[in-house]
Amino acid sequence: MIMATPDFILDLRKKIGTAPLWLSGVTAVIVDEQARVLLVRRTDTGAWTPVTGIIDPGEEPAVAAEREVLEEANIVAEVTQLAWVHSLPPMTYPNGDQSQYLDIVFVGRHVSGEPFPSDGENTDAGWFSVDDFPELSADMRQRVAVALAAQEGAPARFER
Repeated sequence: MIMATPDFILDLRKKIGTAPLWLSGVTAVIVDEQARVLLVRRTDTGAWTPVTGIIDPGEEPAVAAEREVLEEANIVAEVTQLAWVHSLPPMTYPNGDQSQYLDIVFVGRHVSGEPFPSDGENTDAGWFSVDDFPELSADMRQRVAVALAAQEGAPARFER
């Protein structure tokens, strides 16, 4: 299955083709009452990650993070703080589209709901203790670690 592409990106792609597109995205590291982290298994790659997504035009980043968590994992969450702002390396999708993302990592808390892959972008969703994570890429593991450190009082991280 191909990941859903927001309509505003499809409209831009009609104009620019596969040329590089700079986008803003969010990573939502959501923690429940037992200090477990919400992870989803992506349909396109099979990789486990925290919830990620693209910010819609005019949308506040924290609102985007909460929306993505609800859409992708059926969880109502509240973003509690900013953890990290960084840019990801340029990437090329299988269809040739080129993108690069400004990723804004937030940490948040579970409000309600049971994890369920609710929008077709994921095949699984669940709570995992840090000591019992499924395999995560180094990048995703770092995003989670920075978010959990922020939750414990570390200042937000900004790359230079």
